[in-house]
Amino acid sequence: MNIALLLSGGIGTRISSEVPKQYICVRGRMIISYTLQRLIEHEMIDALQVVAEKTWWEKIRSLLPDPSKLRGFSMPGENRQLSILNGLRDIDEYAKASDIVFIHDAVRPFLSDELIAVTIGAVSGHDGALPVLPLKDTVYYSEDGNTVSRTLERSKILAGQAPEAFLFGRYLKANEALSKEELLSVSGSSEPALMAGLDIVTVPGDEKNFKITTDEDLKRFEETI
Repeated sequence: MNIALLLSGGIGTRISSEVPKQYICVRGRMIISYTLQRLIEHEMIDALQVVAEKTWWEKIRSLLPDPSKLRGFSMPGENRQLSILNGLRDIDEYAKASDIVFIHDAVRPFLSDELIAVTIGAVSGHDGALPVLPLKDTVYYSEDGNTVSRTLERSKILAGQAPEAFLFGRYLKANEALSKEELLSVSGSSEPALMAGLDIVTVPGDEKNFKITTDEDLKRFEETI
């Protein structure tokens, strides 16, 4: 079983809105509704678990084109990774260790059918998979944050994206092995897996699959949709 874990608990402090960015309406629809449609209608997604504040649960349910795949809701944590852990623990009530958990952000509404399929498919023979993009600009390293110390080999540095997919049992154990302090410092979904020594493979990312974080991102979405 392939289980989508959709993260919709953020509050969006870098965007000008009275509601969290995932619930902003664009073209008469909430941003999250575009992402939900992608997940619910994809043939490789068998179940959906949503991390969101309880006040939004019924609204999210009403946005689903097909509610049959929805297995439940989870409460957000103090940061993204603790929200993931809350979702994983709820998924553990109905999932098998060999299932795949597919983690995505509600504010990445341009998730393509192809990227869903490629990311899930790449887990075969590995512990997990994530999309990455090559860096186009020269990359520099600074020891003090003010002066350039050296250049880095651009071909070996990659920008990670959501979604990320993992073997459920191994990924849950990797997260539960970390302390709360360690989980609070995690900067990407794959970090707990890498810390546990899991085998994570990369797949080509999609530049259109951007995250709506700022007002400029929201404008870009409005102009593209």
